[in-house]
Amino acid sequence: MIPFISKLLVNIARKKLKGEDAHSTLEKNDLAPTVRKLQIELSHAVKEYFFIIVGVFSAGFGLKGFLLPNKFIDGGATGISLLLEHVTSLNLGLLLVLVNLPFLYLASKTIGNKFALRSIAAITFLAFVVHYVDYPIITEDKLLIAVFGGFFLGLGIGMSMRGGSVIDGTEVLAIYLGRKLSLTIGDVLLLINIIIFSVGGYILSMETALYAILTYLAAARTVDFVVDGVEEYVGVTVISNNHEELRLMLTKKLGRACTIYAGKGGFGKNGESYDKDIIYTIVTRLELAKLQTEIDKIDEKAFVIMGVVKDLKGGMIKKKPMKS
Repeated sequence: MIPFISKLLVNIARKKLKGEDAHSTLEKNDLAPTVRKLQIELSHAVKEYFFIIVGVFSAGFGLKGFLLPNKFIDGGATGISLLLEHVTSLNLGLLLVLVNLPFLYLASKTIGNKFALRSIAAITFLAFVVHYVDYPIITEDKLLIAVFGGFFLGLGIGMSMRGGSVIDGTEVLAIYLGRKLSLTIGDVLLLINIIIFSVGGYILSMETALYAILTYLAAARTVDFVVDGVEEYVGVTVISNNHEELRLMLTKKLGRACTIYAGKGGFGKNGESYDKDIIYTIVTRLELAKLQTEIDKIDEKAFVIMGVVKDLKGGMIKKKPMKS
């Protein structure tokens, strides 16, 4: 780390610990754990704000390079702002802030003040970019506008979410209503956007509303890729009496790490419980067929449970390629 920053972190850690115990004499070893925590917090903050900045410029490109010049709309708070721009004389940058304010107030109550403040900063920055940054108009083809406008807008939303903020506040409303009404977040977002697209079809035209749906689908799919990862992982749990052979197959033949849970079967031959090891591993979607083949070679009757893994950190999943 840069010496200036390291020295600054040491001074912050010293003041923090002195504040907790004004009479203590601090040694270098006493400061080390606190300095390390501050380094981690700083590195994460830098990474998160980098994601937000990239996300804002990407969303700005989607809006000014594709959607705005061709009077297209999108879903969510951005779509509401675009519709209001058509019926009022207000600037889109100002509308983005005004429309999102109620959602951000809701975010401070349901998620936390830090998230709300970071989102306010991201949305304000987006308003600044939309107002002051000149992007080239890429195309006038309506299909390309809908698809790529949605792609860059979705990329911006996804990157901002990676950075711990939102530039479209309807996700917050969806979380809140989902808790109150026992609906999924996807269902709530769908209902919100149906209303927005219906109003868009009435104010603008039905053709514009249909293209807006296409824009929304492109944006939503891009957000999924950015937030969940392009390479989708699958967590696989295998329960079998041949657990040792399966473990060796995973670690030796396929080069995969695995975790062994000490479990109990709940219904033995005579109805009693019995000890049984449970194997858990993670593979990519493309590697799943190979794994299933190898499992069947060992135990065709193995009980296999598979579930999508949204994100990963650490481990050796990305370090060793699966062997053929």
